[in-house]
Amino acid sequence: MEKSLSEHTRNILGLQLPTDPRWVNLAEISLEAILTDHAYCEQKAALTCISYIQRYSDKKELVEALSPIVTEEWGHFRAVLAEINKRGLTLGKQRKDEYVNQLLIFQKKGGHIEDRLLDQLLTMALIEARSCERFKRLSEGLDDAYMRKFYRRFMESEAGHYTLFIKLAELYLPKAKVRARWKEWLAHEIEIMKHLEIRGDRIH
Repeated sequence: MEKSLSEHTRNILGLQLPTDPRWVNLAEISLEAILTDHAYCEQKAALTCISYIQRYSDKKELVEALSPIVTEEWGHFRAVLAEINKRGLTLGKQRKDEYVNQLLIFQKKGGHIEDRLLDQLLTMALIEARSCERFKRLSEGLDDAYMRKFYRRFMESEAGHYTLFIKLAELYLPKAKVRARWKEWLAHEIEIMKHLEIRGDRIH
């Protein structure tokens, strides 16, 4: 199982460092917290796509590609919220996402607008890839069969989103430039993952 997950991480998602398997055990005993964090992750993904549509309204392909993602991500938020309510749990407060904050620090803030667009798209690709890997962990490691199936659906969706953001980057910038910068992002993510505390109340 561990070998399969690691191979999936490297070959399909490009991630260089798999999640510590202990994370699933911690998540399982913090179900209310992990569902709360998951709900806000989906909400933030929808809001980020809306902001990109507003910021890059002149890029027709991006607008058309991200518009249905907004609907899908908000649907995911509603699905997680429904699961919280069904279990008699409570949607808690949104918590700081240290993983995402560390990614945002790495983004290029100045320079040409196309370079900023590239980093924004690659940030989203990386978040979706790591989310996919985490959902795969949950879909294969939780004791609850229903929750394994629940997270399998999210895993499949996030994998599609990851590839979409990469394709959009390659649509607007030279493929070689995208791939070179993607390697830098992957290397940076390794350092983030190495120093992140393993917490069962966070998706990332």
